[in-house]
Amino acid sequence: MEASTENNHQLVTVETQPDDVEMHTVSVELQPASVELQTNGVEIQTTNLEMEPASLEMQPANLEMEPASLEMQTANLDMQPANLEMQLTHFEVQSPNLEMQEVGLEMQPSSNIDMTMPLGIETQPPSKRRKKKSIVWEHFTIENVGSGCRRACCKQCKQSFAYSTGNKVAGTSHLKRHIAKGTCPVVLRNQENNQLSPYSAPTKMGGPGRLNDAPKRRYRTATVPYFAFDADRCRHEIARMIIMHNYPLHIVEHPGFIAFVKNLQPRFDMVSFNTVQGDCVATYLREKQTLQKLLEGIPGRICLTLDLWTSSQTVGYVFVTGQFIDSEWKMHRKILNVIMEPYPESDSAFSHSVAACLSDWNMDGRLISLTINQSLTDAALDNLKALLSVKNPNLLGGQLLLGNCLARSFSSIAQEALRCAQDTVKKVRNSVKYVKTSESHEEKFLELKQQLQVPSAKSLALDDQTQWNTTYEMLLAASELKEVFSCLDTSDPDYKEAPSMEDWKMVEALTTYLKLLFDTASLLTTPVIPTTDTFFHETWKIQLELARAASSEDSIISSISRPLQENFDKYWKSCCLILAIAVVMDPRFKMKLVEFSFNKIYGDEAATYIKSVEDGIHELFNEYVQLPLPLTPTYVDEMNGVSIKTEDGVPSSNGLGLTDFDVYIMESTSQQSKSELDQYLEESLLPRVHEFDVIGWWKLNKSKYPTLSKMARDMLQVPVSTVGPDLVFDTVGKEMDRYRCSLRPETVEALICAKDWLQRDLADALTVPIKMDFPI
Repeated sequence: MEASTENNHQLVTVETQPDDVEMHTVSVELQPASVELQTNGVEIQTTNLEMEPASLEMQPANLEMEPASLEMQTANLDMQPANLEMQLTHFEVQSPNLEMQEVGLEMQPSSNIDMTMPLGIETQPPSKRRKKKSIVWEHFTIENVGSGCRRACCKQCKQSFAYSTGNKVAGTSHLKRHIAKGTCPVVLRNQENNQLSPYSAPTKMGGPGRLNDAPKRRYRTATVPYFAFDADRCRHEIARMIIMHNYPLHIVEHPGFIAFVKNLQPRFDMVSFNTVQGDCVATYLREKQTLQKLLEGIPGRICLTLDLWTSSQTVGYVFVTGQFIDSEWKMHRKILNVIMEPYPESDSAFSHSVAACLSDWNMDGRLISLTINQSLTDAALDNLKALLSVKNPNLLGGQLLLGNCLARSFSSIAQEALRCAQDTVKKVRNSVKYVKTSESHEEKFLELKQQLQVPSAKSLALDDQTQWNTTYEMLLAASELKEVFSCLDTSDPDYKEAPSMEDWKMVEALTTYLKLLFDTASLLTTPVIPTTDTFFHETWKIQLELARAASSEDSIISSISRPLQENFDKYWKSCCLILAIAVVMDPRFKMKLVEFSFNKIYGDEAATYIKSVEDGIHELFNEYVQLPLPLTPTYVDEMNGVSIKTEDGVPSSNGLGLTDFDVYIMESTSQQSKSELDQYLEESLLPRVHEFDVIGWWKLNKSKYPTLSKMARDMLQVPVSTVGPDLVFDTVGKEMDRYRCSLRPETVEALICAKDWLQRDLADALTVPIKMDFPI
């Protein structure tokens, strides 16, 4: 490298042997003068050089040289008017790579440089901060490919990338991606062998992760960690995506999705429909094994719900859902099976689905209740009772086995009430439509509301007639804004269907009684699973209010409440016993709330109904007494899936005589002292609090009440609804979509069950507190 000057400037000559030289200068700025550079593959970058009339001396400081790197920093710069001197410490470079750092000047290898320096140059102290070097140069070298054009070449795979053209520098991000993202085949192979990130710092002893010719320097943690490409993992995630979001299995054959995946990861070979179908079924089977272990470990019994879905192909799909409390006293609700029934209207459809579920999950003898979403014929009921009498012991003579779905019953009752007032409902709906479908009408409506100073904070919204709660909310909002509608009738000649005062009175009565149903059904829309006793508090109040309203002298109130009361009375009679038993298991209420509520509902006849509950509880407790005690060999075998009970639930002799001995001890003890149930009922009530975990209380007191706690656990888990939170207010039966109907029944079951199991993992342990807002 040679540097020559004109106009009486001194010649400075520097000779180097390396192929690559980089020189960085500190704070250099050129003042008016001309600088002429003649380079052969050398680039000089100057930054902030100030010169004044003076002689210039450059004395290097802190010169560091290593086998592949030379670093040089200058400290003092002095310049004289006609004399330029550059003194450099003599050095020799034997390495193919030379780096000289000043602070802002880079020089590439050159044979000579003509550099003209003007007079009048002033220097400033250099900065001590050193420029950080990119770690990508561990893996790349720079090659000159033309005039002013340089490319970065990968040391491993020899692939070249754009680096600079003229004054434009491409940066190093794309070079990092080449190494970090695994697109360099050589680096990828090394990483798979060594299990190290491409940015891992080399070890001091030259172990795995260090290149043979890597220089010593500071190392930074990689901004993007390296993950080896795993095709099987990608397939697993695609299957989970399809399951979780109800995507069609054929999405893997859609051109748009294929293009997206290819751009995201070119190395992934897109799977076929059959492959992804198998992956989804495999995911289902893995989750099923986990659930099977959970079911095998539950100490109590299980409850089932049956929900029938129709289809456009006239076949039905029965959703069989299980609800149970595990060994940790946590409530679970899981879809166990989705069974296709070719003849859903037949009397054997439900009994076939129950039998298939009990066999699939090995639950014979463990079923305590069955809740169905629709009324059954006498023949269908007989088929179910015959099946369950063989497969399960009939607690209370089978009175607890069959129950009606609260959500479906409430939807039917609400629809009946809306039909009774359909003309009034239509007028209100048209009025809301008049306001909401025109911006000018809505603005005028809001102006009238402000002028009248109506305090209601509700906003109008059209209802969805497939969801009865939306109709209730529309009527409630319109009722609170009836003054605005009346004023709109007199001020807007185009508004011609205003409800009359009689209509508004009808709406007010209708919303009053629909609110009772709405508040109770809303308990089913929460992500937590409510205990059975919660619904006794709600249903007995509905029964009482509707009975009073039905006998009202007001014709409007009686006309609306009478059909509601007749329909609700059917539901109350079918579920009253099991709800009453569940609330007795709440230590804050016991029999006292049953006595109080029945006296309100039945009056003089209350004693008969109260006695039926008392007798039922004692009979049920006596049946639980016959079950094996905890910690006995029989109980351990039962936990391991070995049943030693006869079909009627009475333990049989196992040759050791211990089971009969346990029964003898229980019977002889009960003759001498009070039973657990009598002791529990005679104790004082616990204070009523809004947040009370009744299942948690029985968990803490299971040692005090070993038998009664089993009974409480089973009674508090009985479900009152067959549908999920999003279907509680539906007014139409659910229908399986055409795409799923085109799949195999086994695939449909796998997709629906796996989605339910994956989504419910976080909600299984939650319980809901009981809120009490009435005195006893």
